[in-house]
Amino acid sequence: MTSQISSVVDIIRTHGKERSGHVALIESTHTCTWGQLYARASQVANGLWAAGVGVQDRVAFLDKNSIEHFEVFYGCALINAVAVDVNWRLAPQEVEYIVNDAEAKVFIVHADFVPVLEAILPNLTHAKMILVINGSGQFANYNDWVTTQPTTDPAIASGPDDVAFQLYSSGTTGRPKGVMLSNTNFVSLLPLAINVWSLNSEAINLAAMPLFHIGGGGWATAGQYVGCTTIVLREMNPAEVVRLIGAYKITHAFLVPAVIQFMLAVPDAQSADCSSLQLILYGASPISEEVLIKAIQTFGPIFGQTYGLTETTGSVTDLPPHDHDPSGPRKHLLRSCGKAIPGVELRIVDTATSLDMPVGEVGEIWCRSPQVMKGYWKNPAATAESITSDGWFKSGDAGYLDAEGYVYIHDRVKDMIVSGGENVYPAEVENVLMAHPAVADVAVIGVPHERWGETAKAIIVKRAGVDASEADIIAYCVERLAKFKCPTSVTWIDVLPRNPTGKILKKDLRAPYWAGMERQVN
Repeated sequence: MTSQISSVVDIIRTHGKERSGHVALIESTHTCTWGQLYARASQVANGLWAAGVGVQDRVAFLDKNSIEHFEVFYGCALINAVAVDVNWRLAPQEVEYIVNDAEAKVFIVHADFVPVLEAILPNLTHAKMILVINGSGQFANYNDWVTTQPTTDPAIASGPDDVAFQLYSSGTTGRPKGVMLSNTNFVSLLPLAINVWSLNSEAINLAAMPLFHIGGGGWATAGQYVGCTTIVLREMNPAEVVRLIGAYKITHAFLVPAVIQFMLAVPDAQSADCSSLQLILYGASPISEEVLIKAIQTFGPIFGQTYGLTETTGSVTDLPPHDHDPSGPRKHLLRSCGKAIPGVELRIVDTATSLDMPVGEVGEIWCRSPQVMKGYWKNPAATAESITSDGWFKSGDAGYLDAEGYVYIHDRVKDMIVSGGENVYPAEVENVLMAHPAVADVAVIGVPHERWGETAKAIIVKRAGVDASEADIIAYCVERLAKFKCPTSVTWIDVLPRNPTGKILKKDLRAPYWAGMERQVN
């Protein structure tokens, strides 16, 4: 059946017809077959079309993981529109920026986030229709709206270069950028489901990571490519992940290392029935050897690692379970994130010369593949800065290749912090802190954290005559940023070290906190 799938919309059209009675989604007590999902997505599509959403128009979606995500995702695909999932952890003004930047004509919000909606509603520039899932009162109810629409497929075609999904990835400028992922990008990735991850139509796949991330939404789509059943976990709860594995005989899952670590602390994890597991793929940050050994002992030798970015539609490397041997002669591979997957070229580049680095030497990781994004939405300058004229994407991550082609992540070129699998860009946090009356100068760096891998630390030059405590600074950020972006500690300094051109020497600031560690990421 996968041979019929040449675009994202083909997933719902193929399985909706040929596997109509097979369960597609389970969320809590709600079960949805492929036929039911096809009908609901068609109703969403027809409703959006009637509301004036046209080909390649954007539809914004704000909710935790839910079946409604898939209704809207495929509903948009059926009219060749673009779903834009918004990170529900963001502060209201951050949500407002994304919805407006995407020029979303429709904004679909869960009732849990009505306070966010109400805070930004007067400032929305393009949204002509607001729908609230489980809503009541002044806003139209999403389900009432859906059920009034016809269930016929609008039969609108989409092309290889058309955008299927738009996810927002922050950047060094401090403003999020819309990553445009096309049908070609997805269709280049999706065969991995079969060829690398061994998913099949009878698999039970867990969608536990946030669907607004490529590791959540992309992973779920990979499972749906083969027509399997997806178990949707609304919000991450490690104890619930352990329970669901046994309850639904889950075979496949994508998780970040922090979640695996928390699962090991679940009281009954050691005795839980996890015999159905065939693969737990992890990524977004490295895993510690201690956690990995305990995880293999607890859940079995079923762990695989991947490395990828939103801009590459996810995975570009794979370290399969047979390369995860903590006691074997190739134990060193645990520090690697694997080899390039089929269809992906990798280079390690000297950023000063754009020449390849020798084996074992650190440089910036570049990749070229049909998975590389179409570009950043309405930002040709940022696109040109990230993708070379001959198609190489500059990851911003520093690493090296060994003689066998295994990739080792060493550091981050762009100072990005990864905290619990979430990307934190120092410039964005610094922009907020510079508005604080007590801050004369600031640098934000990543420092090691036992639970989250690393978290943000603010190093601040205090403004003369104005006092503030560490708690004051953190509280100020919490009011203006998603919590995962906020500093967890503050250090005061007389002057920030800078080079002759005025650039802050963050490497010098980071060094004391990472002393003695092999990698400058955790």
